[in-house]
Amino acid sequence: MSTATHVEDPDVILIGSGVMSANLGAMLKRLDPRLSIQLYEASDGLAQESSDGWNNAGTGHAGICELSYTPKREADGSVKVAKVIEIFEQFEQSKHFWSYAVANDMASHPREFINPVPHISFVHGADQVEFLKARHAGMSAHHFFREMVFTTDRTTLASWAPLLVEGRGDEPIAATKMDGGTDVNFGAISRKLLSWLGRQEGCGIASGHRVIGLRRNSKGWEVRVKESATGLVRTNHAKFVFVGAGGGTLPLLQMSGIPEAKGLGGFPIGGQWLVCDNPEIVEKHQAKVYGQALAAAPTMAVPHLDTRILDGRKTLLFGPFAAWTTKFLHQQGRYTDLPFSIRPDNLTTLVNIGIHNLDLVRYLIQQGTQSMRNRIEVLKIFYPAAQAADWKLIDAGIRVQAIKKTDGQAGIVHYGTEVITDAACSISALLGASPGASVSVNVVLEVIRKCFPALLASPEGHARMKAMIPTFDLDIKLPENAEQFREYSQRADVILGLRASGPVD
Repeated sequence: MSTATHVEDPDVILIGSGVMSANLGAMLKRLDPRLSIQLYEASDGLAQESSDGWNNAGTGHAGICELSYTPKREADGSVKVAKVIEIFEQFEQSKHFWSYAVANDMASHPREFINPVPHISFVHGADQVEFLKARHAGMSAHHFFREMVFTTDRTTLASWAPLLVEGRGDEPIAATKMDGGTDVNFGAISRKLLSWLGRQEGCGIASGHRVIGLRRNSKGWEVRVKESATGLVRTNHAKFVFVGAGGGTLPLLQMSGIPEAKGLGGFPIGGQWLVCDNPEIVEKHQAKVYGQALAAAPTMAVPHLDTRILDGRKTLLFGPFAAWTTKFLHQQGRYTDLPFSIRPDNLTTLVNIGIHNLDLVRYLIQQGTQSMRNRIEVLKIFYPAAQAADWKLIDAGIRVQAIKKTDGQAGIVHYGTEVITDAACSISALLGASPGASVSVNVVLEVIRKCFPALLASPEGHARMKAMIPTFDLDIKLPENAEQFREYSQRADVILGLRASGPVD
């Protein structure tokens, strides 16, 4: 059931109710309580698309277990780990802000949105075992990952994740493990933050309201919104607009007419999960286990076997499996989304993507035509003793891989989130892929730095941001800041219930 509170001519309009808008709205209001903010969401509920717990893996992406963030070994046998260090630092900022929200009555009951779950990387085959050993050597040398453990011992691995070795042959296997990983319900934290925001003076939340018009005018931006229940169309104005609408962002960017949107395209990829609710199997597995990428698979399709905790209930998910779609959104999308997004300015880019990514096209066709038996065979790479009767197939969210020109060449944005901001810094929009929601606090912090610099320039604003994210002006990657990193990280973990309270190590 949609709900609506309206603020006329606010300072800020947020489009979309996912984790990006929720973090930005809450952070802006804490930085300057005088700001007026209006949020519009097309769905009747909040955070029902990409941020919803069933529509994503729920991994707190910190670079711990995701092999796709580290390339293959260099000529000297080493593995570059700069990307995983960067992602780890950015996820720390998310934990810091969410712990601040809990401590300041903005988000209660943290176990409803974040839980401790070990993160494991798992490989098989002699070459991959050597790769993982080199990856562990590079990562464990940094203070972020000093607690990471590597093993090729099957007894040890069975104690970490019994399903990985149950029924397995004698092929070489290896794994790394860190106990500091998390399972996150991004929809739950989004709804908590937006519930708080909606109660603040000068703020409005309107679900069941689709933005149908977005154009610049003398007041900044004119936003036309249609209420789904009544068909009523209203017009609002704001100095700044943030488009955090997931797959719906590209059409809105194109609607805005800003030059920065020229040439951008989107390639939607649907997702599916295998789900197991058999309590005997579910209780055997307490980890998020990421494996090796499948040939031609996009970033979002790297396979993993995950513990998920949603609505207080534990289950297992495996996947994701890709599916062909022309919709940009799971619930609110239309099959005309992709064709209607094709414009003269991005047609060449999209054609080039199709020509140079034939392996991806073939992969999507293969994924869309595979049987349940085929999917179980992929699952058996992780869990050799898996039985089809214990698993069911469900639809997941839709990811729109951003397509843009880089150095004159068309390319799919597989990593990170693209922040598109106009020259006047009056509108920002997000496109991109993994790690997305996990580093959402870092992403919106960059939006604030660029579009609201005055809020951070004053001593008062700096102090408020420092309270929300203690490391926002501190490079915790540096060895000399290792102790401060541990202090801030452990404090946030205690508040979020990720570790027992007690003295900081």
